[in-house]
Amino acid sequence: MRQFKIVVEKHPDVYVAYPLGMKGVVVGQGDTYEAALADVKSAIKFHFETFGPDEIEVDPPILETFIAETGVAV
Repeated sequence: MRQFKIVVEKHPDVYVAYPLGMKGVVVGQGDTYEAALADVKSAIKFHFETFGPDEIEVDPPILETFIAETGVAV
């Protein structure tokens, strides 16, 4: 069992989830938070089985994750 840090975003019509620090693109989605989380867990397992363990090694490991919001003049 490996632990992953997962970001779950709530959009107007769907939840989108993705793991931090993985090589490649791994995304899950669902109508609920729980469904998106279950979908991304399935996607991580598929990614591991398809591409091997080197694709999920994070070096250096992510110790903490922060979400920040800031304004930028554009």
